[in-house]
Amino acid sequence: MGERKLEPVLQEPGLWKNKNFMFLWVGKVISNFGFQIYAIALPLLIYELSKSALAMSMMRAIDFFPNIFIGMLAGVMVDRFNRKSIMKYAVILQIIALTGIVLLIFSNEIAVWHLYILGFILSTSGYTFGNSQHSAIPQLVSKQQLTAANAKLTFVDTFVSLVGPGLAGIIIALYSFGFSFSLYLICLVVMLVFLLFVQVPPVEREKKKQASVWADMKEGVHELFGNKTLLTPTIVTVFSNLSASLVIGVLIFYAADVLEASEKEIGFMFSFGAVGGLIGSLVITRLRKTMGRGKIYAWCLFIEIIGLAVLIFANTWWLIGLSLLIRSFAVIMSNVVYFTIRQEYTPNHLLGRVAGTSSMLMKLALPLGLFIAGLWAEFLPIPILFLISTLITAVLFVVVRRSEFSLVE
Repeated sequence: MGERKLEPVLQEPGLWKNKNFMFLWVGKVISNFGFQIYAIALPLLIYELSKSALAMSMMRAIDFFPNIFIGMLAGVMVDRFNRKSIMKYAVILQIIALTGIVLLIFSNEIAVWHLYILGFILSTSGYTFGNSQHSAIPQLVSKQQLTAANAKLTFVDTFVSLVGPGLAGIIIALYSFGFSFSLYLICLVVMLVFLLFVQVPPVEREKKKQASVWADMKEGVHELFGNKTLLTPTIVTVFSNLSASLVIGVLIFYAADVLEASEKEIGFMFSFGAVGGLIGSLVITRLRKTMGRGKIYAWCLFIEIIGLAVLIFANTWWLIGLSLLIRSFAVIMSNVVYFTIRQEYTPNHLLGRVAGTSSMLMKLALPLGLFIAGLWAEFLPIPILFLISTLITAVLFVVVRRSEFSLVE
């Protein structure tokens, strides 16, 4: 057991020398920056076209659909075909859809329904790319490097989410929507170029007659529910997402309406959360060398409890920011642990389907929590909702600490 903990120390320098991983990592940095511009410009464009909050909410729901409706199907595709090809064609599909948006904007023909259709294509291809990338990582790096690789990829997401919105806001304010979407288009093209240099080894599959899509989906479900090591954190994450959505659904309303925080203060509030995520992505690799992943996951839940407890008594925007910092620190670390365990304990030829199935299950809890939170905020005190979220997380902590999963190294 002692030797296993020393292995990542010996292997770590090789990760930055891994050309395949580096091409993928750099491409992701560039495309993520472009996505931040898109994520802010899209709802603003919909609002300018419709002046409707409902139209904006519809777009958010459409962005969410791929996780639920095509998660398992995307997983089958990722496991059946070459993963580099899946990533490549997913990016090409995004480029085509985004080109359509740009042309419609510059021709002054853009309508909300165009954005719904093309936005759905972008979300679907983006989700498929993410599943394929997640499944390809164990083929690009060694088993000992998985935690470090996932931490570096997570760091990119968190860092860009910290600096991206501010830069995106400036770009949108200074230039047109057409320019903003064109910039994302350029980022995707650059991502595609880097992706062409990535070499993904073929997946070792069992030699048998190809089954139907439905049979392949069932195989992914059976693998997930038959994998005791992976099933525990998956179920915990489902309820953890429910707990988090109770908070997410009302947090901005609570800060603005009850605490009377300004737009600037709310912006700083969420920046605190991004800083916590950055710290978590930097700490997790070192923490992994001294502690088993099961224990890390459990204690991340405990840290979340502390963050939620701060939120219950928060009477200023900066206390909410502190709560977000603490919780993001824990959530990012637990996510890295979960991704790594899913990659390590799932046969690689099934990883796309297992990732698609588990992602679908975990995302199903979010709309329920958002709906409950919205209703609750209309009639009852919001801090009580924060207390309920804290209690749910506390129960999850006890469950994980008492489970065999806490012993996973």
